[in-house]
Amino acid sequence: MLLCIGSLRGFSQTVSGSWYGKADVIAQGVNNNYLTELVLKQKGDEVEGIFGYYFKDSYQSFFIRGTYDKKTRAIKINNVPLIFYKSSNTRTSVECPMTFSGVLMINKLQTSLKGSFVTSESKYQYTCPELRVNMMMDISEKDPDSVLNNTVAGQRFWKPQEDDFIVFSTADHKAVTVNADRSKPGPERVSSVNININPYKDLIDRFEKRKNIYSKDIEVESDSVRISFYDNGDIDGDTISVFLNKQPILVKQGLTAKALNLYFSLDSLREINELSMFAENLGLYPPNTALMVLTDGINRYEIYLSSSLVQNATVRLRKKKK
Repeated sequence: MLLCIGSLRGFSQTVSGSWYGKADVIAQGVNNNYLTELVLKQKGDEVEGIFGYYFKDSYQSFFIRGTYDKKTRAIKINNVPLIFYKSSNTRTSVECPMTFSGVLMINKLQTSLKGSFVTSESKYQYTCPELRVNMMMDISEKDPDSVLNNTVAGQRFWKPQEDDFIVFSTADHKAVTVNADRSKPGPERVSSVNININPYKDLIDRFEKRKNIYSKDIEVESDSVRISFYDNGDIDGDTISVFLNKQPILVKQGLTAKALNLYFSLDSLREINELSMFAENLGLYPPNTALMVLTDGINRYEIYLSSSLVQNATVRLRKKKK
């Protein structure tokens, strides 16, 4: 398991930086382990960040929050979904709701983090065994702040998975979005957008009737970016569509604690590319809110977006001039 948790300067109590290791299944027989990473930022006695793990042929990533006790050096993160360890097909597998508890161990020779993932629900206690973790500090990461600013969960081994979406540009500079698993047809799954035979005219009309609220302007270093959407707060059924330059590139996707990943190239003929979040509903707790994490391969940005049935949340992206 590869876990990116906090780096410590000397004997500091601050959790921030990078750790790597593995999680072993505590059960009889020979079982696959989990490679994971966790990017954390500490704010007082609270931590937040992105947890990612690689199991068999599947990569998952999630926005997480937890606690850190400076006195006991104990960290705890609730509600971490992990693929069932006996899953033969990770596409259709079930997930075990787990809680991570770990303790920071510091001495003159090394700094380590030891702990376990244990199921957080009693009905799964005999199905989902303990995953035991032992991680060492990544001493190659000299600057913890730089790690947090420039790291996206999974960048060391990430590749598009079946649930990720890739946006391609056509000759007339319109967008076509496909699921990373191209064998899955249909707009509900693939969210394909063919502008010439536009099946989303009604969606575009509704988008244009709403006011665009500009949340942030960002200068990006590269021609391509990756964005990840998470439900911000309680998982309450928020559903969104995503627009790039006022054209839909992702249609009617639900927000959860699991990352909704989208990869696309900027339109080089535009000075500014506009990325908008369109609320398909308001969930149980209006308005429709999301955490958007954007990376251009060098920098990482966190933007909190809020949209409603009368306004869209929009971010303007500008390519940084060399």
